[in-house]
Amino acid sequence: MSEEQVHNRIAVLRADREVSRRELAEALGVHYQTVGYLERGEYSPSLVLALRIAKFFDVPLESVFSLEEFTPLG
Repeated sequence: MSEEQVHNRIAVLRADREVSRRELAEALGVHYQTVGYLERGEYSPSLVLALRIAKFFDVPLESVFSLEEFTPLG
């Protein structure tokens, strides 16, 4: 069984709240490149990291991450 891709809206949430990758990374305690890897779908976060990201943006986990592609907002 191959690993499923985890889709996310991290870049959209960052842009909406005017938060840089570096600022988000510092708040989460990760390297800023990790945020880039996550946004591009090159890295799937641990459950703990995913929960921290959702908490940072104050949204439900399902608003940030999905196993299916998100429909474009707007």
